[in-house]
Amino acid sequence: MARAMFEYTKTVLKKVSFNSDLFCKELDKALKRLLPYEVEELTIWLKKYTANKPELYVCMSLIN
Repeated sequence: MARAMFEYTKTVLKKVSFNSDLFCKELDKALKRLLPYEVEELTIWLKKYTANKPELYVCMSLIN
């Protein structure tokens, strides 16, 4: 179940990446729901995913 939530989170973040406000909101929700080790995995994934999307860099501050 927990793995499914992680995959679902990535799917949602990909779908809302067109809007940085929505992306930040969904990322905030994900950080509250995921387990600590999943947050670490999500952080790694986010760094790769947002590498070419400078408009989403503002949301990376939520991870710290």
